[in-house]
Amino acid sequence: MKALSLWQPWASLMAAGLKTIETRSWSTAYRGPLAIHAAKRPLTREEKSLFYIWACHGLLPSDWIDAHLPFGAIVAVVQLVRCEPTGTFRVDRFNEAFGNYAPGRWAWITQNVRSLAQPIPYRGMQGLFDVPDVILEQVAKI
Repeated sequence: MKALSLWQPWASLMAAGLKTIETRSWSTAYRGPLAIHAAKRPLTREEKSLFYIWACHGLLPSDWIDAHLPFGAIVAVVQLVRCEPTGTFRVDRFNEAFGNYAPGRWAWITQNVRSLAQPIPYRGMQGLFDVPDVILEQVAKI
């Protein structure tokens, strides 16, 4: 299975089904199951303040403000169904708040999120990367 690392809180937003579109500067021809990996990089002060802003605007449940997010772990599996240039479609207010839809970027459109009850510790990488069969077995149990 392919995997993609996202910084927090974006990885957990995708795992919760609040974010269904990931924006990138590059496209991919890959379609199919995609493990969502929460990178080890800690939240910045600015990112923490986004929780308050998003909660005030009704984009996040208020209990997310003090949530303990997983880092360095696979948190969900989604279906990557297509990639489109960001300017070719309308975005709902949730995805618009959680992505960068500037010209020249790509929207990775996902469906069927399956959040893992227990994140699976794993070292991520840049770009799309493969996860080994032992990880696939753990993901298959969800």
